[in-house]
Amino acid sequence: MRLDGVLFFPVTPFGPDGDVAEPVLARHVAEGVAAGAGGVFTACGTGEFNALDLGDYSRVVATSVAAADGRVPVFAGAGGALPSARAFARAAAAGGADGLLLLPPYLVGGPPAGLVRYVREVAEAGGLPVIIYQRGNARFSPEAVAELAGVPEVIGFKDGLGDFDLLQRIILTVRRATDREFQFFNGLPTAELTVPAYRGLGVTLYSSAVFAFAPEIALAFYKAVTSEDEALTERLLTGFYLPLVELRDRVPGYAVSLVKAGVRLRGLAAGPVRPPLVDPSPEHEAELAAIIATGLEIAGAA
Repeated sequence: MRLDGVLFFPVTPFGPDGDVAEPVLARHVAEGVAAGAGGVFTACGTGEFNALDLGDYSRVVATSVAAADGRVPVFAGAGGALPSARAFARAAAAGGADGLLLLPPYLVGGPPAGLVRYVREVAEAGGLPVIIYQRGNARFSPEAVAELAGVPEVIGFKDGLGDFDLLQRIILTVRRATDREFQFFNGLPTAELTVPAYRGLGVTLYSSAVFAFAPEIALAFYKAVTSEDEALTERLLTGFYLPLVELRDRVPGYAVSLVKAGVRLRGLAAGPVRPPLVDPSPEHEAELAAIIATGLEIAGAA
């Protein structure tokens, strides 16, 4: 399975009763796919995987798969404690997901050998293609990734650390170890800001949380980058992505909360975030609205 284009990470909408709002999620996913997403990554970080129980998760996956309707692949998040990760992997398979984005294990760090075993056991439980997510306490050695690249279910590696020396060594070690197709992804928050740097390593795929609330901007940026329109790329980075990141960094968790607020600002009743996240203050939401307006203007979609 080869992924391409802008990868869409939908939010998980919650209704007034606090439960998953499945009709809103279905609309969110369907509209994102229609807008031109290359793939849907549901119940991942932007989708508040951390705040979903297994019942919530199963409904989110099934709703997303139905809404995508086979037009693009649907990957679902999994991770946390090993028994939970295996249960989520099995639920994703039962719900019709095409693959898993394997988030870090819960709290504790482990050596490369332990991380390899963790990935193997979750992959075996779900039987789905797996993309490893290097982030937080999940820090892989080049040799560990090369070993996992030999596991048939493991098809890719998403980097959320931004350690370019380590990532370059991982890429070179994997390519030396196998000639199978194995994809690398930029998984930093607001990934567009670092896309030019990752492209220098040959990593062209990236997560786009912005696509969830402003697909016009995300697609304009993708087109500018892939067509080497450096002037438009810089205008979008300077006028939209940089102020968005500066706002994001003011409050822990805003990497998710601002995305959900953006979805609400664009007219979809996505509801609040679940604790421990907090919704943006009215002042910050007003700043976000202004940033979005500027981005749409630059993208020519105002």
